[in-house]
Amino acid sequence: MNEFNNSLPMMLYRALDVVMPEFRRIFLEHGLTEQQWRVLRVLWEDDEQPLLVLAAKTLISSPSLVGVVDRLERDGLVKRQKNQQDRRSVCVTLTPQGAKLEDEVSAKAEAAYQALEKRVGRKEWQQLMTSLEKLAVNG
Repeated sequence: MNEFNNSLPMMLYRALDVVMPEFRRIFLEHGLTEQQWRVLRVLWEDDEQPLLVLAAKTLISSPSLVGVVDRLERDGLVKRQKNQQDRRSVCVTLTPQGAKLEDEVSAKAEAAYQALEKRVGRKEWQQLMTSLEKLAVNG
């Protein structure tokens, strides 16, 4: 077994401690929580998501997601609407204000990603992302 400091969980926590402050600053600057950003990020890629799909993609439990979406809706960034294919479910979609926010946040987030990649190098960054993806998919 690896030493505590070199265990995978501790290395991931330390990496998050380096990665997240800049992203949290960006979110805070736009009045967003991390969970709200995750919801918006999914919708920016593929608008109109059923709540259950959104929960799975954002890794936010369904009960917690309801509150996150409530606050995004209150702030005018998303709206709920009945799913046209399954009227029992509700879809979340961006408002024009929520869509516009993508331009403001994405450039800053991309700069943060580029700074992180620069710290470890392009090849190592790509290897890290590939390895984490394999770990997540095969888990």
